[in-house]
Amino acid sequence: MTYKLLGVGTNAKTIKGDGDEYLTAILYMTPYKVMVDGKLFNSCSMAEQASCIDGCLYTAGRGAFNNVQTARQRKAEWFYRDRNSFMLQLVDDINKFVKYCRKRNIQPCVRLNGTTDIRWELIKIIGTHNNIFELFPNVQFYDYTKIPNRKVSHLDNYHLTWSYSAANPKYEQLFDQVIQNGMSVAVVFRKPITIKKWRGYSVVDGDKDDLRFLDPKQSIVALYAKGRAKKDKSGFVVDIAA
Repeated sequence: MTYKLLGVGTNAKTIKGDGDEYLTAILYMTPYKVMVDGKLFNSCSMAEQASCIDGCLYTAGRGAFNNVQTARQRKAEWFYRDRNSFMLQLVDDINKFVKYCRKRNIQPCVRLNGTTDIRWELIKIIGTHNNIFELFPNVQFYDYTKIPNRKVSHLDNYHLTWSYSAANPKYEQLFDQVIQNGMSVAVVFRKPITIKKWRGYSVVDGDKDDLRFLDPKQSIVALYAKGRAKKDKSGFVVDIAA
């Protein structure tokens, strides 16, 4: 099965969670600032405040290849240039993916922000549905976000994990607010860790699989630096004794 926007089986971590129960499709586009027809758009509104630009996972894995980056740029340009046709194609891709999963009795999962941080809950779908999540109530959507105040609690099929960074003290201070609101927090560590708790909250291995909606609430999701993040010294990547 081929898709124009979604990728299936292209992420090493999601593959770990794919099997008899779940299958994940991911939408990758160019993150942060995107120039389209002379206009500048920002797909990661908190990138500067979180200081995660240099350590962005955009270049990890297949993202290091020029042809992959070009394909992601074209998708971003399509998204900003012709939103309606982009969303119609996304609906078509998800429909195909759902049918594929249904034939195999597998739960379809979708990450719309593979390398972006777009508020999809605010994007309207042509017709009677408010957003993509309402259009596909039986699909489990999930993402990582650096936006602490996204209003998605009314969406039963969209799970968000907040991404931590200590590079900016003002952003780092959001930790208590976010986790007390019940969200889990993803923390990028430089090396694998063995601690069971971090800042008083239970740690789960986020590299074991990518199925964040299965994590207990208020978990610390331990991820390990990849790509350019391995050399990050800003505070985005956390150093701690193993």
